Amino acid sequence: MPATRWRSTHAALDRFFRISERGSTMGREVRGGLVTFFAMGYIIVLNPLIIGLVPDVNGEFLGGGSEPDLAKIAAATALVAGVMTIAMGAIANFPMAVATGLGLNAFVAFGVASQMSWADAMGLVVIEGAIIVILVVLRVRRAVFSAVPRALKTAISVGIGLFISLVGLVNAGFVTTTGLPSPPVELGIGGSLSTLPVAVFALGLLALFFLYTRGVRGAILWTIVGTSVVAVIVEAVADLGTTPDNPSGWNLNAPVVPDDPIDVPDFSLLGQFSLLGSWESVGLVSVLLLIFTLMLADFFDTMGTMVAVGHEGGLLDDAGNPPRSDEILLVDGVATMAGGVAAVSSNTSYIESASGVGEGARTGLASIVTGVCFLLATFLSPLVAMVPNEAAAPALVLVGFLMISQIRGVPWDDLELAIPAFLTIILMPFTYSITVGIGAGFVSYALIKLFRGKVRDVHPLMWVVMLLFIVYFAISPIEDLLGVS
Repeated sequence: MPATRWRSTHAALDRFFRISERGSTMGREVRGGLVTFFAMGYIIVLNPLIIGLVPDVNGEFLGGGSEPDLAKIAAATALVAGVMTIAMGAIANFPMAVATGLGLNAFVAFGVASQMSWADAMGLVVIEGAIIVILVVLRVRRAVFSAVPRALKTAISVGIGLFISLVGLVNAGFVTTTGLPSPPVELGIGGSLSTLPVAVFALGLLALFFLYTRGVRGAILWTIVGTSVVAVIVEAVADLGTTPDNPSGWNLNAPVVPDDPIDVPDFSLLGQFSLLGSWESVGLVSVLLLIFTLMLADFFDTMGTMVAVGHEGGLLDDAGNPPRSDEILLVDGVATMAGGVAAVSSNTSYIESASGVGEGARTGLASIVTGVCFLLATFLSPLVAMVPNEAAAPALVLVGFLMISQIRGVPWDDLELAIPAFLTIILMPFTYSITVGIGAGFVSYALIKLFRGKVRDVHPLMWVVMLLFIVYFAISPIEDLLGVS
């Protein structure tokens, strides 16, 4: 009877998620979901460090106290990521995970909370998310997505591949900033790979290349687990700690086996937002500019991510659109609102999901596995914190390689597409921003068509988007012109 029940459940899951139809298996989906979680689980540790250590305009830290409470932020971060990633899997059936957006959280912390209370800042995030949801319901977001030429969609995937590789190398300390005008970055510290954490990363990267080229199933997951074990041993012997306390230490979290792996989460941060307070504290013009900046970054980050993930998994149609695009965009918009409601900043789709797709994930079942891991992490945050960036970074580098291989899809002999594609590709890693790369590609594409007298070749929505990106790029002088601080 148990075997019969298992076969029935397996068949039901297969039909619901279309696992066989998309050329996957239950095992691949589970492994892919686990890999995605380990590749992006750092956000549980990193988000509190970004938004939890910055006081608002009143000198209060997130949560309303005079002292930071990072554990509370970590618990809420994991909770929202878990719920919304499960929603992405169940509603959109797409292998893409959702969590607090990096860059967006820094903007909220340093650009928004510096002008108002934390509750008011999170209220703006809720409003921004509501606007995005309305645009999805009105099918405006999908229409903009469909108006983008296929070549630019391919360039977005390639640019994200370079970007995610750079993220992995930087997170591992393999590439570091010099603090100088030139060169701005260098290899390791002082041009040398002289630290043990970087050596652990390099060992993991070589192991992953070996396993992947040998066709080993679960190569990415096994590499993350194995490299984490090596990292724990290295830390136990060398007692390196973390940077900046020790320049030769681990990038974000030290891989130490916790005495108590289980901790009861505190979700009291949920609901600490105010929808209208910001309008009184900074004025209408400032509020509108802040919402516009947040929304534009959210809007196009998700578009680029779902194209890249879909391309990596072979899930795009002939027009370069992933399946169930409306559902994907709707869940992402609701996730933005959920991040504000839970006071952990805007939640958005994560490009690290491509690491799970690289492991074989093709359906929403992988997202549900990732989401469940996030929910468990609310209780097992000490174990999550044990996996260092240096152990997860090799997966990002490999996925970057896989995504960059799509560059052959750009028509390099057509300059009207090739130049915008080139700008899209190079500016994502060089500016450390997916949104900037997309914006540069869109603006240059429309302007080149204008200069060539081919205005009718450009979809009307692309002209609207171009103007919005010009405003986005010039937001600081616009604020100065309007007298907004």
